[in-house]
Amino acid sequence: MAPRKKKEETNEVKITEITAEAVEKEAESKVKESSEEKSEKKGKKEVKKLSETELKRVMTDTKETLVPLTDYIACSVHLGTKVITPDMRRFVYKRRADGLAVLNTNLIDDKIREAVKFMAQFAPEDVFIACKREAGWPAVEKFAEVTGIRKFTKKYPAGIITNLQLETFFEAKMALICDPWVDKNALNDSTILGLPVLAICDTNNYTAGVKQMIPANNKSRKSVGIILFILAREYLKSMGKTDEAKKLKMEDFTGKIETAVEAEEAKKERKAKRYDAQAESVDVAEKVAEGV
Repeated sequence: MAPRKKKEETNEVKITEITAEAVEKEAESKVKESSEEKSEKKGKKEVKKLSETELKRVMTDTKETLVPLTDYIACSVHLGTKVITPDMRRFVYKRRADGLAVLNTNLIDDKIREAVKFMAQFAPEDVFIACKREAGWPAVEKFAEVTGIRKFTKKYPAGIITNLQLETFFEAKMALICDPWVDKNALNDSTILGLPVLAICDTNNYTAGVKQMIPANNKSRKSVGIILFILAREYLKSMGKTDEAKKLKMEDFTGKIETAVEAEEAKKERKAKRYDAQAESVDVAEKVAEGV
């Protein structure tokens, strides 16, 4: 009887060990499944997050703009000043290492589109453009020539739209100004009459009195030029003058635009000239010191 009892005890131990092992394996399996489920869920979340980010990037990169983004960049439309007013902060993307504000180029393009629709409501004879800053004169001249819009460069004649007694008086329904600060006289007269104003506003501008604005560099010939080129082209299209619009050339407004290679070569050339000038200056100083 003793051996049989001992055998039964041994079998019980084995059954207990097998059962324990099975329970342990089942527990490990559940833990593994739970871990895999969590990992899978986490993976799905990560994939979803990456997909959204990728989508935003693709949408930004493939967005159709009025001119290629490379042209905007080449004309420095996006470069603001070191001063950022509260009115312009929402258009600023970041600051460069040198402190200059960088405007969001996509927002610039969006605002130019809005400006085009805004301008299309007015006939050329009811609009005038004012630009006191010399850098913008060539572009304004070309803009006025192709659109038939009245221009005021150098100096805006005070009272020309408010003083009925002036021989040069004319009635205006809209004003386009290149800088709310520099062209403040034109802005003030327009405000007095309640005229809607479209203005190119840099990061240092306040926008009081401006109804429609384009956030952009308004101190560079190329920047003002490319904006007026786009406005002129789209304005002509809105009037049904598509053929005339197609004939416009951007460089007639901006002047020659250097490619990246040309810009780099020009930079090297300027650097070389500065180096030569410094070397010549040192050479002259040495000769003077030697009494030659």
